[in-house]
Amino acid sequence: MQKSPPRQGPLTGVKVLEFIGLGPAPHCAMLLADLGADVVRIERAGGNGWPNPVQDRGRRIVELDIRTEAGCARCLELAAKADVLIEGYRPGVMERLGLGPDILQPLNPGLIYGRVTGWGQTGPLAQAAGHDINYIALAGALASMGTSGPPVPPLNLVGDYGGGSMLLAFGILAALVERQSSGKGQVIDAAIVDGVSSLMSLFSGLAASGSISMDRDRNLIGGAAPYYRSYACSDGRYVAIGALEPKFFAELLEKLGMDSGFRELQNVTASWPQIEAEFARIFATHTQADWCELLESTDACFAPVLTLSEAPDHPHMSARETYVQVDGQRQSAPVPKFSRTPGAARPSVTLTGDDEIW
Repeated sequence: MQKSPPRQGPLTGVKVLEFIGLGPAPHCAMLLADLGADVVRIERAGGNGWPNPVQDRGRRIVELDIRTEAGCARCLELAAKADVLIEGYRPGVMERLGLGPDILQPLNPGLIYGRVTGWGQTGPLAQAAGHDINYIALAGALASMGTSGPPVPPLNLVGDYGGGSMLLAFGILAALVERQSSGKGQVIDAAIVDGVSSLMSLFSGLAASGSISMDRDRNLIGGAAPYYRSYACSDGRYVAIGALEPKFFAELLEKLGMDSGFRELQNVTASWPQIEAEFARIFATHTQADWCELLESTDACFAPVLTLSEAPDHPHMSARETYVQVDGQRQSAPVPKFSRTPGAARPSVTLTGDDEIW
């Protein structure tokens, strides 16, 4: 049996049974494993078909055909000893496999059964297929993104991960806390549409009070405002500015050598094209590195637009050890950081059928 490094972190001792899937479920399992949970993943024979050495880290992997009697029996055995179960299948799939909460919770009354889907376990769309773009569209997020033209999906960060895996992880941790007093587990219905609706609470509140417009051509933080967007540099690279507050906008103007009269025009939408044109002209006169030298560490609300491969080498990311080495590959470090019980990113190991698990 291949030995895995010892677990560490605030969730050390928590046993998690994960059923292989894509999207938010494996990311949630990674978050828990990074913080010390003992995550055992049930995989199909031959692997998961879309391996991800970063998101799949920290598990002990067992290959089973859960559609067989023997495979199902093994899952029941593991679930009887688990603290948490994670699955991301369509509603009813686990029930048809004989592994639904109606079967498992009588076996293990303390089991926290975490379910994450796009549409949720109930509702008219519960059985429909969908992807991140569909969920954030229905929740009112997609319509608010970008400027003119068709809304642009923000990768699958807002739906699958912001509204899905993070919501599931939050729910699991809350259920673990509640179990300390009740001794009982429960089922968590983490729907991406629900999570995204919660993420949009800032904007729905501000829009209702008239503090912000959700019109994509007038949204201050959607790219319409000239002081909250990206600009091209002379070398073809980009920089991002986010000088929302007047004092930060004033500092940006000063650093760029712009007329102080622009300060009074910051929130005059009719003047935005003029301000944008001036910003574009100025930023195009120097390279991204030049602007970093002038604007980083100031209150101009500035950052270079880096690629995913460049981000780990930035001095700030390096100083915070935001990335770590796992199996010779640079990966994102466990989050968040803890003062006494830090987590650790560990490689996954595959178990044989004879290995004792719990």
